[in-house]
Amino acid sequence: MGSLSIWHWLIVLVIVMLVFGTKKLRNMGSDLGGAVKGFKDGMKEASADKPADKPAEPQQVSGHTIDVEARREQTKS
Repeated sequence: MGSLSIWHWLIVLVIVMLVFGTKKLRNMGSDLGGAVKGFKDGMKEASADKPADKPAEPQQVSGHTIDVEARREQTKS
């Protein structure tokens, strides 16, 4: 039981084409391509909408100022 040769893949391709037909396979291919394109466009829009990294502003908690960056460094240690 080794890997499949090119002849095995050609036979599988012919059987798939006989079962589904070329028109249905073409439609499935274009639908898949459209989905991938839509996903890429969505990722580009999401990264464009994301604001640039700004330094965190200090927060006020019950009258005390907390430095967020210092708090992060303390939790990493």
